[in-house]
Amino acid sequence: MCAHKIAVGVLGATGMVGQRYIYLLKDHPWFEVTYVAASPRSAGKKYREAVESRWLIGSDVPAGVADLVVQDANDAKLALGACKFVFSALEMDKDAIKALEAAYAAEGIPVVSNASANRWTDDVPMLIPEINPHHLSVIAEQKKHRGWDKGFIAVKPNCSLQSYMMPIFALQQAGYPVKRMIVTTLQATSGAGYPGVPSFDMIDNIVPYIGGEEEKTEREVLKILGTVKDGKIENAAGPLVAAHCNRVPVIDGHTACVSLEFDLPENKKPSLEEIERVWTAFTALPQELALPSAPVQPIIVRHEPNRPQPRRDRENDKGMAVTIGRLRTCPVFDIRFVALSHNTKRGAALGGILNAELLKAKGFFDAL
Repeated sequence: MCAHKIAVGVLGATGMVGQRYIYLLKDHPWFEVTYVAASPRSAGKKYREAVESRWLIGSDVPAGVADLVVQDANDAKLALGACKFVFSALEMDKDAIKALEAAYAAEGIPVVSNASANRWTDDVPMLIPEINPHHLSVIAEQKKHRGWDKGFIAVKPNCSLQSYMMPIFALQQAGYPVKRMIVTTLQATSGAGYPGVPSFDMIDNIVPYIGGEEEKTEREVLKILGTVKDGKIENAAGPLVAAHCNRVPVIDGHTACVSLEFDLPENKKPSLEEIERVWTAFTALPQELALPSAPVQPIIVRHEPNRPQPRRDRENDKGMAVTIGRLRTCPVFDIRFVALSHNTKRGAALGGILNAELLKAKGFFDAL
């Protein structure tokens, strides 16, 4: 353990997202994995043995984690003294996850969660650090409400939102509010976890349904754009979102085809040139703080008629940038465009790590 690094744990460490956390944290300048926990069937094994037949990352298990003994994630007390906070990549029933994350927080261990169980808990911030870092202010009230001392819970949103939330926010911040939008997502198979969607369903096929995904896509936007009031997050009134969510035969990279209408009179609506200027100039607090996992340029605009493409553009800026192309006028609404983000990096583990970096930079781990 490096003396200057914060000791962290990973809950659900043997699953697909948990493995991503383990791999992405192996050389992190601020954090070091010292604790891994999973289901009782993995508990008691060395980590490399627990994932031996299902390590999915395409590289060796990091040496610093390989010999850690996997603990039972259901017992929060086992993490005491072993780590300062945990990343939650739990894959369980939502009510069970909600209770278990609360148990860790009650023990004084902050939880930075990738799971969806607490996304709609009104005193839990659902963070995209470039958009709503001010929602961190609700944590003080969260701790007060629950009687927690050092522990708290912060979550990240659904992966399918990541490709278009920053472009929408950048426009709204520039004074171009969005009234309504139609979003069609083309979501990678890795978003379903492992073993995920059967190959017979995906090869030579598109599945036009992902359970619960359209509801998340339509509702989570409003919490992320909401305001903190009386110790809770109050949802924004808009924009109105209609979503079509599809599973496509791509390994990594969620694409969104977006048509949107501005809530402005015709003579106040931005030109395509102004929209591109807003997007390419956009930076926010993670860039100001130079957080290790933050992209230097959060939004990248391509001008080729056939971009963005998952294989060519998902890794842009550490897999943390949103890549946009095909910006043009819309005959029904005002504009339309195609946006792409890396669902297992920006949309999952690396997005969670960026949340933790923001929490550290803003002093939320100082008392640990």
